[in-house]
Amino acid sequence: MSYTPFDAIQIGIASPEMILSWSYGEVKKPETINYRTLKPEQNGLFCERI
Repeated sequence: MSYTPFDAIQIGIASPEMILSWSYGEVKKPETINYRTLKPEQNGLFCERI
């Protein structure tokens, strides 16, 4: 494993436009996990597709 040394790192606040450009899905249901199957609800907060 090789490492690249660096002198500095810069951190900034992301703009609303930048955050929207990172997104590719939409949460359509407030559910998280199906209590019977213990799998994420489709279109819910934990949906793997989103």
